[in-house]
Amino acid sequence: MAERKTVGDGLAARGISRRGLLKYTAYLASAMALPPLASRAMAQALADAPRQSVIWLSFQECTGCTESLTRSYSPTIEDMIFDLISLDYHETLMAASGFAAEEAMEAAIADNKGKYLVIVDGSVSTLDDGVYSTNAGKTNLQTLKEVCADAAAVISVGSCAAFGGIPHARPNPTGAVPISDIITDKPVINIPGCPPIPEAIAGTAAYFVTFGRLPDLDHLNRPKAFFGDSIHDRCYRRPFYDQGKFAHSFDDEGARNGWCLYELGCKGPVTYNACATMKWNGGTSFPIQSGHGCLGCSEPDFWDRGGFYQPLSSAVMGDRTLIGGAALAGLVAGGASALRARKRRADAAKATQSAPGKEETRS
Repeated sequence: MAERKTVGDGLAARGISRRGLLKYTAYLASAMALPPLASRAMAQALADAPRQSVIWLSFQECTGCTESLTRSYSPTIEDMIFDLISLDYHETLMAASGFAAEEAMEAAIADNKGKYLVIVDGSVSTLDDGVYSTNAGKTNLQTLKEVCADAAAVISVGSCAAFGGIPHARPNPTGAVPISDIITDKPVINIPGCPPIPEAIAGTAAYFVTFGRLPDLDHLNRPKAFFGDSIHDRCYRRPFYDQGKFAHSFDDEGARNGWCLYELGCKGPVTYNACATMKWNGGTSFPIQSGHGCLGCSEPDFWDRGGFYQPLSSAVMGDRTLIGGAALAGLVAGGASALRARKRRADAAKATQSAPGKEETRS
């Protein structure tokens, strides 16, 4: 096997200077919530690291996760493929097809045994031995087990791979399950979302290339750098929530003034993701900024919870409330604040109406 070129070799061949590399690692350190001084260490480690072999598998999915990745802007998909990683297999993006594509994957596994990274989007069918989703004459279940056997780690991209997603929703006719239900002997990192934020995918892969390990994860195996805060806590509409100013329909005065969408069913208070800070399409916008409440797509079973347009306080799943105790306490406190704000406005309005000299002049 020919020696794999380092990331530094690839950058130099494309005329990218050390200053350019430092600029990128500074952005990455910031995105991953690392100390500023980490950017220099990252730049050196990244320059000396070989391009990471990546095998991307697509199962029961809609290709939305790949579409999202192609819109990553730091690093871009071009920078990812040509500089940071060696994308050795990806059915949608690779030029080869058929037998040539499968041979490329087999070669990548043989040449990088124990070192390659597997990225998966889509859930896996398990009913009747997984016959409801197949490729290249194999079930997804069989392919996943074979490809992950000698992998260094697995990244589940999108809510379908991370938590089962829409294929897993009731009545789940294919027996769809998340990747972590099948791969239990390898590190599995979840980057949920429907679709996930592209920089979360690219940033996590770049972190692995740089440090050779996975970043800090939360209780759902999500990178804390991207899933450590709720959308509600970072939302620019949060002050309106605290003031008790809510939109009650998608075209009322509150909606036109950009007030909080909580009463229209926004799930931001119980959804952990970086949508409100990183946004989409190069930082242009995110659903709440575009006037629609958060659906909670980066949380488990978001589809079956229902109540997309019901406030959290009334949305239920089966015989239990949608929100947990801590979140409920926060919402109760916020709701009390909102009620107090409404009462102050009502009292002020009454005082204005009853003040001397304020009677309406009639002609």
